[in-house]
Amino acid sequence: MRHVIALDVGGTGMKAALVGAGGELLHQARRATGRERGPDAVVESILGFAADLRTHGERHIGEPAAAVGVAVPGIVDADRGIAAFSANLGWRDVPLRDLLSGRLGGVPVALGHDVRTGGLAEGRIGAGRGTDRFLFVALGTGIAGAIGVGGRVEAGAHGFAGEIGHIVVRPGGTPCPCGQHGCLERYASAAAVSEAWAAASGDPGADAADCAKSVESGDPRARGVWQDAVDALADGLVTALTLLDPRTLIIGGGLAEAGETLFTPLRAAVRRRVTFQKLPSIAPAALGDTAGCLGAGLMAWDLLETTDPAEVTT
Repeated sequence: MRHVIALDVGGTGMKAALVGAGGELLHQARRATGRERGPDAVVESILGFAADLRTHGERHIGEPAAAVGVAVPGIVDADRGIAAFSANLGWRDVPLRDLLSGRLGGVPVALGHDVRTGGLAEGRIGAGRGTDRFLFVALGTGIAGAIGVGGRVEAGAHGFAGEIGHIVVRPGGTPCPCGQHGCLERYASAAAVSEAWAAASGDPGADAADCAKSVESGDPRARGVWQDAVDALADGLVTALTLLDPRTLIIGGGLAEAGETLFTPLRAAVRRRVTFQKLPSIAPAALGDTAGCLGAGLMAWDLLETTDPAEVTT
């Protein structure tokens, strides 16, 4: 059966699958990145994992993978196939596409940014399925987004499209590592909520999940922290929807796991802020931590469509 390799590389672990032409998962696996051994070891872990997946396909499916899709964190030059920078993994300017293709005997490789890749999956087969225009926003340690148009995700001229976390929502506010002050992710990311709740509760070990539970139990301090984050998030989202006019707004990442504790006040906050704009549907992400891997598979099949359309059916 014709299939592709899908790899989702995170800060500490990798998720992988062999994906058939209809999206069926023929094999799934996980492996550590080995980042404690340095960036070169991470690259070798990725290459070795991909080689093992290729061998599994040959032995158990009957043929090698036709292409590879890989999603990585940090700054990605998808056109040149270069993983330009990742603070978590410690690498700079890694020609990952060429390295993977070389290790796997010349197989075509698609390289993408992890959030945009996850957004591709959510938009095409997840919460945004059937939507022509969507915005996917991941609320994790930071905040990043993916702009979807016609089943594709926009990378931008320089690979930075969708960096909604660095919209300034509180001018002159908290410094951000990017060099600005008052960026959205300094107020509405899971990390920001954790920091604010730890300070408000007096518990240095408290995190965003604890804050959400305290909101649900009626703690006024938690409600204040939570509402501040929701208001900042709504300000950033309304800026984005004014520019992009998405039909669906998909929210994922760790903070979205709070469910309606997040979505009920967020929908209300966005509704209060829109004037002439059309209010999009605001939906939780549907694919969970499989989105990046599924999106990597979609990238691989898309690559085959452009390089070998006569032989690919999707």
